[in-house]
Amino acid sequence: MVSTGTAAKSAVFAQAPAGSDLLEVPCAQRNGILEMMAMRRDPFAFGDERLARLGQVSGLNALGVKMVIAAGPRAADEILMNRDKAFANGPAWSYFIGPFFNRGIMLLDFDEHRHHRHILQQAFTPSALKGYMQEMQPMIAERVADLPTGNVKMFEQFKSLTLDVALEVFLGLELPKDQADKINKAFIDTVRAGVAYVRKPVPGGRWWKGLRGRKVLEEFFYDNIAAKRARETPDLFSVLCHVEGDEGERFTDEDVVNHMIFVLMAAHDTSTITMTQMAYRMAKSPEWQQRAREQSLELNPELGYDDLGKLSVLDLVLKESLRMCPPVPAQPRMAVKDTSVQGFFVPKGSMVTVPQMTNHRDPEFFTNPDMFDPERFTPERKEDKGHRMAWTPFGGGVHKCIGLYFGQMEIKTILHHLLRNYEWSVPEGYQIPMDYSALPVPKDKLPVDLRRR
Repeated sequence: MVSTGTAAKSAVFAQAPAGSDLLEVPCAQRNGILEMMAMRRDPFAFGDERLARLGQVSGLNALGVKMVIAAGPRAADEILMNRDKAFANGPAWSYFIGPFFNRGIMLLDFDEHRHHRHILQQAFTPSALKGYMQEMQPMIAERVADLPTGNVKMFEQFKSLTLDVALEVFLGLELPKDQADKINKAFIDTVRAGVAYVRKPVPGGRWWKGLRGRKVLEEFFYDNIAAKRARETPDLFSVLCHVEGDEGERFTDEDVVNHMIFVLMAAHDTSTITMTQMAYRMAKSPEWQQRAREQSLELNPELGYDDLGKLSVLDLVLKESLRMCPPVPAQPRMAVKDTSVQGFFVPKGSMVTVPQMTNHRDPEFFTNPDMFDPERFTPERKEDKGHRMAWTPFGGGVHKCIGLYFGQMEIKTILHHLLRNYEWSVPEGYQIPMDYSALPVPKDKLPVDLRRR
């Protein structure tokens, strides 16, 4: 039974202005570090317990940060749509990943963000996506055909494959294995560094490894930028070196490097996590694996861009997998002025977090929310449409993921080839053990029995 006694709720996050009708955010008296550890250990149990104890809007103080957790799609709408420009991405995300993904598109705000996004968007137009798909298709087909069989750790296979796709499509480069492995390790270290408890470069610690990883990535891109400036090629790296704004403005070398590091990380990690969850769900629910396979077998081995919309079963599995485990589990913002969320006072300088991982299991909008049920996304049920912020795996508002269509294209293409060529399963009763200490990844790398058809 959850305690709701006054002792658990006696603290408040901040005093509301005298004379205002704003409520004061309740703040648990339990040590903030213990709260953070509980969140990372089991975000769903943490969210349920905190909701029962403190309500949808609650505060905690941990790691030197005052944070408001604002649960539910209505709070998400206030924060992500940001109509009053009270919240900023940069100061919030910079606390977690700033030293490692400095000035990536997600860390920019307001006019500067709009300017950079407008230029960057030209790299993700339908015509650009069709070109990327044409580039990636043969490589994906070849790589999937060469997958090992038997006991295979799918997370590792997907991670290697998405890195290869990113290197070819985004960089236009074929790297020797040792260099590709070095780049891959650098990305892993930079992502994990953001949630380090010790946020100083202590040798051997996460923060220290993240800073080293960032240096490896910077050196790699700066070494290759002159060649990309000299000659236009169809990859993203080249596009960013040559694309222009409405008045002929171009990205500086520093801009290109910052955006490339961020976009490559985002495309590489989020696609890997999503495909791992999809593979797990289709192993646990073989009827959905077979339904998706039947649609893929009706199409040619090589997909055309217009074929993606015909993979409707795979699309349902994708959406439900993103609901149950969004690759980015929360969206932090920083209050840049005194404001409010759902009637609660939020002072300037506070971190405010939208916990979409737990929002995606809100029983107000999703029937049996802990159950894998892709049909909840069918036109007949459309549970995700109960509120525009009920399902937000790609974020929302002006910072909605710029690469979401590329990611879906890559994922569907890889799984189309996987479904046509293989079947896979997990032992009866298997439950994927998750590590939520950074981005959500399986502790055991998802071992499956992979068999050629």
